Amino acid sequence: MKRVCVFCGSSLGSDPAFAAAARSLGALLAREGIGLVYGGARSGLMGAVADAALAGGGEVIGVLPHALKERELAHEGLTQLHVVGSMHERKALMADLSDAFVALPGGFGTLDEFCEVLTWAQLGIHEKPCGLVNLGGYFDGLLAQVAAAVAGGLTRPEHRDMVLVSADPESLLTQLRAYRPVHWSKELDSVAR
Repeated sequence: MKRVCVFCGSSLGSDPAFAAAARSLGALLAREGIGLVYGGARSGLMGAVADAALAGGGEVIGVLPHALKERELAHEGLTQLHVVGSMHERKALMADLSDAFVALPGGFGTLDEFCEVLTWAQLGIHEKPCGLVNLGGYFDGLLAQVAAAVAGGLTRPEHRDMVLVSADPESLLTQLRAYRPVHWSKELDSVAR
């Protein structure tokens, strides 16, 4: 695993544990020689994870849409900063540059980014692991929704199992490394069973 993409908030949030986990994950990636790919901002949890990885001597690649360069305050101290034309380009480039995906706490953007790469894994577009740093149960609601989709016959149990979860970044990194992709075939009009 050469690079991990981290999705997270451009604000710090109300719980100091969020920033602590972002810093812990950034430092861990640098220590393990794994590059960080993220949204390119210097603010919030994004800035915290990037700064910690940089402080540890890690490679940090940011991807930021031109329209958000000023709003999200582009991080100018990165190994590399890609400024792209749209959010769609941002997500596609982040996915192309990464070997795994991790979500820290964040808002709609974080949920959108994580669910998109998870959907791509479900559809077989990539075979990269997807994990959540579930601090203090932050993602419990999302995990309950996934369980409801399985119970309702709309998601297969093996796809639920594609979501790796830990409150601890180091434990999650171990899961990402051990991940084996799900291979399956399905008729497009069939209901998950």
